[in-house]
Parts: sequence; C-alpha cells; structure tokens
Amino acid sequence: MQPYRVLVIGGYGFFGRRLVERLARQGGLAVTVAGRSVQRGRILVDALQPRALARLDAAALDIDAPGLADALRQLTPHAVVHTGGPFQGQDYRVAQACIACGAHYIDLADGRDFVAGIAALDAVARHAGLAILSGASSVPALSGAAVDHLARGLATLQQIDIGISPGNRTERGLSTVRAILGYCGQPLPGGAAQRFGWVGSWDHAYPAPVGRRLLSPCDVPDLVLLPPRFAGQPSVRFGAGLELWWLHRGMNALAWAVRRAWITDLSAHAGLLKRMADWFRRCGSDAGAMHVSVTGEPKDGGPPTRRWQLLAAAGDGPYVPTLAAAALVRQLQGGRLPFVGAAPCVGVLTLDAFAQECIDLQIRMEQVPP
Repeated sequence: MQPYRVLVIGGYGFFGRRLVERLARQGGLAVTVAGRSVQRGRILVDALQPRALARLDAAALDIDAPGLADALRQLTPHAVVHTGGPFQGQDYRVAQACIACGAHYIDLADGRDFVAGIAALDAVARHAGLAILSGASSVPALSGAAVDHLARGLATLQQIDIGISPGNRTERGLSTVRAILGYCGQPLPGGAAQRFGWVGSWDHAYPAPVGRRLLSPCDVPDLVLLPPRFAGQPSVRFGAGLELWWLHRGMNALAWAVRRAWITDLSAHAGLLKRMADWFRRCGSDAGAMHVSVTGEPKDGGPPTRRWQLLAAAGDGPYVPTLAAAALVRQLQGGRLPFVGAAPCVGVLTLDAFAQECIDLQIRMEQVPP
C-alpha cells in the first residue's frame, strides 16, 4: 500500500519540526521536510528517523521562487502543511500552487486577515475537489472547536471569552514574536468596544501549576469569525499573556508607545526584543494554559456560562498549535475529506480530534464543571 505523502513547508522551523515529530509517529505516512535549507531538513530527518513509523525525507523548496506549482508537482504530495509564518502580509501563492498541482492545503496561520481571506479561493478549490484550510492552529481551529462544544444547548450566545498564557520557560519562535509585535498598539475589531493590541489588561485564574496570569487584548481571527457563527452575534474577547508580570507590563508599555506614535513598527525590532526576553528564560515555569468560556441563553435550563480549559506542562505548550494540522492529516490519510473548498479552519474539527493528538504529550483538556 502506497504511503500518504505529506509535505511540511518550514518543517524544520519552530512549529514545523514539532508537527513533523508528531507525524513521524504515524505509520503509513511519507513526510517531506521542506524549506530553503535542505541540510537543516536532513538534520531533523536523521534525528527522527530511528524511532519513526513514517517514512521521512527532506527537500529544498523556496515558496518565494518562481515556478512554485511546478516544484510542488515534482514532489507529488497528497497534502501540504504550510508552517512558515508569520502569515501577516503573505499572499496565497502556496495555497494556489497546491490547487494547481492537486494537493490539499493546511496552514498554521493565526493572522486575522490572512485566515479570513482564504475564502477567496473557495470556488476554484471546490472545482478541484480539494480541502484548502487556513488557521489550523490554537486559534481559530482549537478555540472554535471549544466554543462549538460549549455552545451546545444554548439558544443564543452573548459573550465568548478566550485566553492563552504560555509558560515563560517555554521556547519562543521568532516568527510568533514578530507577528505579535506587528499588531501591538494597533486597533482591533470590535466596534464600540474596540480595543488596541496589548493596551490594557485583566487577569485570569488558571488551575495549578499555572495560577493567576495577566492577559491583554490580541488580534486573532476569532474576533471576526466567531460572532457570525452563532445566534445572538456574541461579543468576543481574546487575551494573551506572559507569565512574568514585568515582561507583560513591558508589552503594555510598548503598546502605549505605539499608540502615541513614539514607535512606528515594533515588528522590526523582533529579534532584539526576543533576545531581551530570553534573558529571563530561567524565570517562571514551563506550564501554560488556555481557556474558553461562553455565556448565553440555555435551551434546557442548564448553566448560562460554560467553561473549558487546557493545561500544558513540561514545555509541551508549543505542540498545541500543531494539533489541528496533525488531526487533519490523520483524517485525510484515512480517506475522510474534512471539507471541500477554501475556508478558515472553524467548525471542521471536534475537541475529540484534538484529544487524540495529545497522546504522549503533557497536555490536558477538560470542560470545567459549573
């Protein structure tokens, strides 16, 4: 039986290598680690191959070079997973190249405009019979699955509250830092309740070993994708936080500096700011958390507010953004096409699908009793 061929773009990067590590444990796959440096891909392949159930190899691929569709066609993937962020400012050339060569496309984007805009490719993707899914990450794929689960039994929704706070000792990716700094101090969707990225804060109490964390408003696809999905057009608040309060307050200060036009482009300083934050990597913990709560009108007299949470320990938090892509690959390999067309990855996966991908990881998901 021929293996199911998966190409991971940016497969030796921060999230890409974690996804490849998970896919390598899945028999019946042939996983190609792709990126500009074939040497870096081969180093990862050599490290994983002794324990891998999948067949692994590496290939050189530059998504900015001409002839991307032809390059993909030569590699003959059944599915392509694009992990090469930040996606803010990228176009859809990778997804378009996948459609041209007949491969399903999945990305780990969390940029609001990029994820929401993927629907522009829907007609051509439907004609080709392909799944083109953007946002297969912590947001909006996992957060959306949690909201869908909690909303069962509610006639309408009024509020959705989502928060993520990684442990300070958890490794950080430069692309993630650059993406966050790109909207720091910038206006967020929200009409009369409009906020600005990282301006202001609130706190949330997570279970041990995470504890109470500060959160500040962030720009994510959920802000525009979730309200139209539910009766009542709920308001959505999304916050992210840093474990160390002085680093979090530092982000708040940078956001105010952007608001007052003292700094114009924080993302240009991502490398420096990441190095400064890494000075404190020995502080804090390796435990992070995520929560989702919804409030609405019950159909059956149940509680109006329902809560779900995720706890990640032992530095396993960075695997969370890869769980959706791993689950989608598992479905595609099994012949279960999760979706036909091009759309954000919302309403495609259930929480059970995510739980299956947490095996052997220090990640626990649960609905909180009322």
